[in-house]
Amino acid sequence: MRTLAIETASEACSIALFEGGTLVARDHRVMGRGHAEALVPMIAALPDKGRAGRILVGLGPGSFTGVRIGLATARALGFAWGAEVLGYPTLALIAAQAQAEHPGKPLTVCINGGHGEWFVQDFTADGLPETNVLSQTPAAARGDIRYPLAAGNRARELLELGGAGMVTLDLLPDAAAVPLLNPALLSGDLAPIYGRGADATPMAKPINRPLP
Repeated sequence: MRTLAIETASEACSIALFEGGTLVARDHRVMGRGHAEALVPMIAALPDKGRAGRILVGLGPGSFTGVRIGLATARALGFAWGAEVLGYPTLALIAAQAQAEHPGKPLTVCINGGHGEWFVQDFTADGLPETNVLSQTPAAARGDIRYPLAAGNRARELLELGGAGMVTLDLLPDAAAVPLLNPALLSGDLAPIYGRGADATPMAKPINRPLP
């Protein structure tokens, strides 16, 4: 079965097409803005216009607009193709990318949030969430460091005062890495993870959504 992966929650607009477990094609662009205009043409440029029997899409947290664009596109293609659509937490994808370089290591993922805050979440050695997503000020996040390994585009700032032995990976989520995800994190519940209650619409779940 072919799988199309879509990740638009961050500055990166990222897609990947798989045949079974083999990567067929990918496109990963760090663009900040313009996901809405770029995503569909990027998919259309894939072999067979990206048509797949299964679609995996990032649920966030991250950019409010980016999350909604990815989900709307995944739902529309799923309907048109009769494909299964599953979501996954974007921070878990970053954790999986980091653990590919540092296997068996628990870590913290820290990325840009809204209003000057950061989205922060800890992950176990097997890639499962250990804590719920928090939207924290930089000062609060630095005061609650659990692990010497951090990944994400705010990882370096998170651990900059931690001293020797700290390892940071400046990563954006990459759709080509979805096979690295713990399968337990894939869900048919396509509710966005916005990460901030004040920014959520009625479609969103609370910040403290239950762990898988």
